[in-house]
Amino acid sequence: MGRCCFYTVGTLSLLLLVTSVTLLVARVFQKAVDQTIEKNIVLRNGSETFDSWKKPPLPVYAQFYFFNVTNPEEILRGETPRLEEVGPYTYRELRSKADIQFGDNGTTISAVNNKAYVFERNQSVGDPKIDLIRTLNIPAVTAMEWAQLRFLRELIEALLKAYQQTLFVTHTVDELLWGYKDEILSLISVFKPEISPYFGLYYGKNGTNDGDYVFLTGEDNYLDFTKIVEWNGKTSLDWWTTDKCNMINGTDGDSFHPLINKDEILYVFPSEFCRSVYITFSDFESVQGLPAFRYKVPGEVLANTSDNAGFCIPKGNCLGSGVLNISICKNGAPIILSFPHFYQADERFVSAIDGMHPNKDYHETFVDINPLTGTILRAAKRIQINVYVRKFDDFVETGSIRTMVFPVMYINESVLIDKETASRLKSVINTTLIITNIPYIIMALGVLFGLIFTWLACRGQGSMDEGTADERAPLIRT
Repeated sequence: MGRCCFYTVGTLSLLLLVTSVTLLVARVFQKAVDQTIEKNIVLRNGSETFDSWKKPPLPVYAQFYFFNVTNPEEILRGETPRLEEVGPYTYRELRSKADIQFGDNGTTISAVNNKAYVFERNQSVGDPKIDLIRTLNIPAVTAMEWAQLRFLRELIEALLKAYQQTLFVTHTVDELLWGYKDEILSLISVFKPEISPYFGLYYGKNGTNDGDYVFLTGEDNYLDFTKIVEWNGKTSLDWWTTDKCNMINGTDGDSFHPLINKDEILYVFPSEFCRSVYITFSDFESVQGLPAFRYKVPGEVLANTSDNAGFCIPKGNCLGSGVLNISICKNGAPIILSFPHFYQADERFVSAIDGMHPNKDYHETFVDINPLTGTILRAAKRIQINVYVRKFDDFVETGSIRTMVFPVMYINESVLIDKETASRLKSVINTTLIITNIPYIIMALGVLFGLIFTWLACRGQGSMDEGTADERAPLIRT
């Protein structure tokens, strides 16, 4: 009985160890988990994944920071602008997909991204309907740029004089964000109907969408989950000078495919950026106890390099690293995008303005993604709106102002997973960890039985060395 037990334990230990090694090499349980995730994280009507995509459960907040001009007269004399940051004015973003239609055997889905903004007084520095901001007269600056077209020059010169327009104006935060009727734009719109008589940095963006999208559902390939294949009826843009720069790549930034590898590059198409951007792995993070890969926008995205030459409009006219001229997609308005306080931009943009203090912690754009599910755990998208200003000899309103990229406002769109959602996700991750660790559990049992086998072997050897009473008796007895 003892010898049978001895061999049974040894055999069982060997079988368990061989089985565990085989399972690890073949990645049986890991593949099973991956296949389950690939199958479940697909946009199918009625699924939990679809419901979360249609109406994201996580709260998104938009914080608006304005740059108040403190020395307008000195600026017109050619001195350095002094700006004072005012904010945040915080709004809750209500996001949802609408006009949803499936197509192509469930491999594509069309929708629009609706956004609405609700003011959060407790998270803001003041009342946007009362607080005043002195800033650039963007409609006037835009009109001066349009005046470079001969047929508009005389009209705009007359309008600026008739309405006594100045380069700097004062408006409430609410007007600057959501719009006010501008005298110059109102008259120009008579001749150019595509120009709205109203101006606001976010005019027409509250309770509306940014166009029609066609996404891939991930049915054919999990790597294509929510990838954009068409926007406003186009598979590529037509603003930039190269096919590569005009590509629409990646998702809209609200979701990413599951099973992310830290070595891969993720692409995003934020429509307000008028181009696709990419993000790269930066570090390992933990959010609400959940593992995450931190991805960030590298400096190369807005660097003055040959890869980005196609974004220089007109061709060959590059402003420098860290800024993007998007006037071509803003009806000619001289809008320049950057990261807040010219973070990652050339030093000359920072030093040209008194009040710029770029800081990675406050001004970097990043997203923390759970690599298993592709779920966004925490993110901050930070974009600054600037205006390109210069002296126009034909317009006394510009005085002797220096040529510069002038900051107006920046936005911080942030999201953080709540504890309830984190708890549900943690349960899923823990379950997958148990499943994928089964080979190690089997290996541990194999090692345990191996130790028992060794102990039994040593004990048996000791018994054999000692022998029985008869075996120890002398061969010749007297």
